[in-house]
Amino acid sequence: MLETYQREITAVLERMWSTQTDNLRQAAHLMADSIAAGGLVHLYGSGHSVLPALDIFPRYGSFAGFNPLLDSRLMWMSVLDAGGVKDLLWLERTEGYARQFFAHQELAPGDTLLVFSHGGMNAAPIEAALAGRERGLKVVGVTSLANSREKTATHSSGKKLADICDCLIDNCVPPEDALVAIDGIHGKVAAGSTVTAITIGMALVAEVAAQLSRRGMTPRPFVSPNVAGLPADNNLQVFEDFRRRRLEHANQLGRS
Repeated sequence: MLETYQREITAVLERMWSTQTDNLRQAAHLMADSIAAGGLVHLYGSGHSVLPALDIFPRYGSFAGFNPLLDSRLMWMSVLDAGGVKDLLWLERTEGYARQFFAHQELAPGDTLLVFSHGGMNAAPIEAALAGRERGLKVVGVTSLANSREKTATHSSGKKLADICDCLIDNCVPPEDALVAIDGIHGKVAAGSTVTAITIGMALVAEVAAQLSRRGMTPRPFVSPNVAGLPADNNLQVFEDFRRRRLEHANQLGRS
């Protein structure tokens, strides 16, 4: 089955690259606008969709300007015990919770909110996107467009994530997410959405950096210690860049 998964995930990525390049560039343009103006690109996901938000910043190859909005209650800390998957699945589908979470986040008009959700139907990503729009942010969604087309909205707003975004990036993964059929097993195995979400996230980091560079800005990358020729305190400076940008962002909100 190794070859089957390789074939299936390669086909998904090829579909994504062949159909979503313009959307990726548009999303990166929105993000570069936010960072260039002193704002932030906020990153959000729940359940397994928290993984690309975690992966974008801070990690090797990324830079200050990206602000992960991480909620430990929407990540699993065990399978069945406290903080387990069953609790998480209930909470991310419960209306009102994500709206309460976002009420305490420092979001400014001109910022961008990047929301990851393969299904795009649960309350958490929908309320995140609605909160962003209501507070004047540009909203970018990464979701399965095939799932959105097949399913009826379950949120009381009547919206799916795809309905709310200023820019939508299709992860090109089928609704069931899993990609490999095995004889004798009912239901496929081996998911694809995390692979595409991480790929999309890293592609956006690269394109945003390129667009900022063309505008005369030079983001300081968070780098591996294996990179020669950089100051020993480079990564401490990246954290300081992030701290300073967050502080300036908060001050700007206080003045508005």
